[in-house]
Amino acid sequence: MLKNIIKGIQAYTGTFQLISKLKLWKYFFIPMAISLATAILIGVSVYGLSDNVGRFISKIWVWEWGKETFTSIGTFIGGLIIIVIGLILYKHIIMALSAPFMSPVSEKIETHLTGIEKHNHRNTSFKQQLWRGIKINIRNLGMELLLTIPLLLLKFIPVVNIFSTVLLFLLQAYYAGFGNIDYTLERHYKFKESLQFVRQNRGFAIGNGIVFMLFLLIPVVGVILVLPLSVTAASSTTVELLNNKKQITH
Repeated sequence: MLKNIIKGIQAYTGTFQLISKLKLWKYFFIPMAISLATAILIGVSVYGLSDNVGRFISKIWVWEWGKETFTSIGTFIGGLIIIVIGLILYKHIIMALSAPFMSPVSEKIETHLTGIEKHNHRNTSFKQQLWRGIKINIRNLGMELLLTIPLLLLKFIPVVNIFSTVLLFLLQAYYAGFGNIDYTLERHYKFKESLQFVRQNRGFAIGNGIVFMLFLLIPVVGVILVLPLSVTAASSTTVELLNNKKQITH
């Protein structure tokens, strides 16, 4: 697992050069705009809702003693909950809406890496690619929220909350990498087959997603560049995995 995570991270090496070499930047303009607009919308929502959630949490403590301390903790945890949910929504929204624009990018990278001009790919339209992106991200959104809620509750337990933070980050990374990998899998596998493929290669998904999540910590530039670099890295890794499984043929 650890070895595959490292490989998923290393796949980002040379992504800028590959994008420029294949002249892929033009495909990223709309996804980058979607990413920036979504980040602004969710950022404003997070700012407005964090205090409200914090006050709601503080009402749980009905005693007077320690009320001020619990209110401070509740406000912090409330803000954290909104931020985590905001990040989850952000990545699934941009991945779903960007699917039709990322598929051609992934295909050009695959052609470049394999040297095969004509593949036995599944032929899908813009509408089908968009629906696939929406379908798989709704499924992943539900699964991620289901797993995130108990991890957020662990935030109230000292010491344990340190481990829950790490697990939250890795969970978000996994589903970010999942979405990036599926842009390539869309041409080769149907929905259920793709789910199985990613589960078998979850280390690569986590590695790709770790860098994806770290990019979001960079103000403005991060949300603009996160898709081009993460999708390019994921496509390169996925093509290699498919080649190893001999799934890519003339």
